[in-house]
Amino acid sequence: MIEDIWVDPAVSTLRPDFAVLVMGVYGLRNGPTDDRSRAWLAEAAETAVSVEDPKVEAWREAYRTFGVKPQRSRPSVDALVRRMPLPEINLVVDAYNAISVRHGLPIGGEDLAHYEGTARLVRAIGDEPFEIVEKGEPAVDHPEIGEVVWRDDRGVTCRRWNWRQCVRTRITEETTDALFLLERLAPMSLEELSAAGEELAGLLEVVTPGVRVESRLVEQG
Repeated sequence: MIEDIWVDPAVSTLRPDFAVLVMGVYGLRNGPTDDRSRAWLAEAAETAVSVEDPKVEAWREAYRTFGVKPQRSRPSVDALVRRMPLPEINLVVDAYNAISVRHGLPIGGEDLAHYEGTARLVRAIGDEPFEIVEKGEPAVDHPEIGEVVWRDDRGVTCRRWNWRQCVRTRITEETTDALFLLERLAPMSLEELSAAGEELAGLLEVVTPGVRVESRLVEQG
């Protein structure tokens, strides 16, 4: 699956420095937050980048390139570093949130069992469905024309690059096969991006010894 993931040239034009490390992880045994993942979150909170870090600011600048005000719709890593202590979700989400704030790196996690077709990063037409929960009830929203979105064959899986994930593909305690998207802009180096991927794989190995991990770097479309 990860071999087919691509980035549209219309997105690369906005930020030619964009790269994403895609990781397919198979055979996970997820579960609720426990003492191990609480320790990961606590350590990450102590070593997290600041909101003024140039790696976080790069994402605010990227949002402005497609007309989004980052103070209203914050990039995922910007929102996380402002939210301390980090929320407890489940073992797998705790793991990638810890890596995210430590490196100043947006990370998306997707449940492959609910994915349809290939993941791709594109600029929206505006009619793509985006499945959410509104006032406790399932609802469908749509991105704005030209918005940068991750999507599959069924619809948008994450709006505004990495701002908000749809409910359909989020990682739950029942997730066994997952896709992780580690998104890089300069000044983060590709070496740090690779190191963050190795750290995430290491934590997922703690969650599930023997888990299978595949990875691939995707750069300009």
